[in-house]
Amino acid sequence: MTTVRKVEQLVTGMPATDGAGVELVRVIGQPRLMELDPFLLLDAFRSDNPDDYIAGFPSHPHRGFETVTYLLNGRMRHQDNAGNDGVIEPGGIQWMTAGRGIVHSEMPEQEDGMLEGFQLWINLPASHKMTEPGYQEHSAAGIPVESRPGTVIRVITGETSQGTKGPVNQPLTAPIYLDVTLEANTEFSETLPESHNAFVYVIKGSLSLDSNKLTRDQLAVLGSGDFLKLDSGDEGARFLLIAGKPLGEPVQRAGPFVMNTREELQQAYADYQSGQF
Repeated sequence: MTTVRKVEQLVTGMPATDGAGVELVRVIGQPRLMELDPFLLLDAFRSDNPDDYIAGFPSHPHRGFETVTYLLNGRMRHQDNAGNDGVIEPGGIQWMTAGRGIVHSEMPEQEDGMLEGFQLWINLPASHKMTEPGYQEHSAAGIPVESRPGTVIRVITGETSQGTKGPVNQPLTAPIYLDVTLEANTEFSETLPESHNAFVYVIKGSLSLDSNKLTRDQLAVLGSGDFLKLDSGDEGARFLLIAGKPLGEPVQRAGPFVMNTREELQQAYADYQSGQF
């Protein structure tokens, strides 16, 4: 029997600054929604003012989780202390598993124009926090696009009800990451694993979901169920639909490290300071 997911919580993104002074909107990782297991953070950056983004995110460490960078506009160069180097371009995704530790930078590959995208942090289970770092990178051309009446879905990870499967593979949290664009007054429905936590985040336009109207930079935490149904407004909408299997483990986080205990956090700082990343 199908159970439609209701809105459990509405959250509006709040202005924040990160890196070397990048202006962004923090949606997950703020006081109203510190985390949604397994998701630890969601930042949206969107500006055509270079002063808001040109300083970028100089070299910094991570341990114990994954970072997912998805660009809509602009270019971002990443480099790390293992010699990896590349550029994320519009429509591209970088799925980085920090694992046991990595030091990397993410710097705009442009001096003007629009830079727009998202960074999502996804927790790793205790059994995999000290795994080797790794990347899954895909350009826009490598991300499948599914078309339905009035609807375009870019499938980054997971599989839709119509069988379109994204290129990113992560069985630990079995994430679903969809970028959905709807024409005006279009109904959208999709099945979701009942076991997953899930949310909808509005990029532009408006949505009607469970008698709630969502607009730009609003996130709806979805309650339990296995089916999502919503409608776009008169101007259409673009939104992210993201879901993942919760880990149900204790979370201890400080800055760029996310572990299970305070002792593991202290060890992460000690390892980083002694050059063991």
